[in-house]
Amino acid sequence: MRIGLLGTGPWADMAHAPALRRHEGLDFVGVWGRRPEAAWELADRHGTRAYDDVDALLADVEAVAVALPPGVQAELAVRAARAGCHLLLDKPLAATVPQGRAVVDAVREAGVSSVVFLTTRFQSETEAWITEQASSDGWFTARAEWLGAVFTGDGPFADSPWRREKGALWDVGPHALSVLLPVLGDTRRVAAAAHGPGDTVHLVLDHTGGASSTLTLSLTAPPAAAGAAVELRGRAGATLLPETTEGPVPALVRAADALLASAEGGRPHPCDAAFGLRITEILAEAEALLNGGT
Repeated sequence: MRIGLLGTGPWADMAHAPALRRHEGLDFVGVWGRRPEAAWELADRHGTRAYDDVDALLADVEAVAVALPPGVQAELAVRAARAGCHLLLDKPLAATVPQGRAVVDAVREAGVSSVVFLTTRFQSETEAWITEQASSDGWFTARAEWLGAVFTGDGPFADSPWRREKGALWDVGPHALSVLLPVLGDTRRVAAAAHGPGDTVHLVLDHTGGASSTLTLSLTAPPAAAGAAVELRGRAGATLLPETTEGPVPALVRAADALLASAEGGRPHPCDAAFGLRITEILAEAEALLNGGT
């Protein structure tokens, strides 16, 4: 499958481009970015071609991977779907619910496949654990902590404008939800939401399966306190999300496998654009509570 990359930032450089280049079932045709000079530099590093015109790239490929801020991603995903391209998207799907719904509508109308890359869902150890827990019932409660040091440590994402604007809720919230929703069921409501230090937020969710969950999300944790943990408790006892050393590139290769399988078989993947939209709806509900809404 001929695939192009939209985006030239650190995530595109360290994760997407290496994954697309190494995947045996993909032909990494080229890259487009909002800054042409960055596209040329990334293309040179990864042995592909830079495109100055996004529509020219869309015309040359069968699929695109997107590594752009959520609002930009949503706009270009609609454009790519209408051009007949399958979509390997990043989280969050969009910055607003209407934007996310537009992506889902475009995917459905064009008949293309979509996969939203949620790292934990495509790492082999954690994916197996999620599948195993989803096959069990009787879960009573869960807690998820996704604590990053993006704004307190040294890293390539500290100056990301959209992360500065949207915070941990929108950046790491999708990761936590991608683990909890397949195990505990969809949410009936965000029962409570509160601010913590910095951009930290605390959420309480009511799930359709009868369980409740609590989420603590932050990008301003002290570096020594950063990390992710999920604990489930129910009739079978307690279980923890396993730690993994698998990085983003192998996980993205597996996400590309999923996109290929969906495109060839015509069946939607569980982490498709519709799932990304549902996560966006939950985040928007939580954001409204945090901003004083009901």
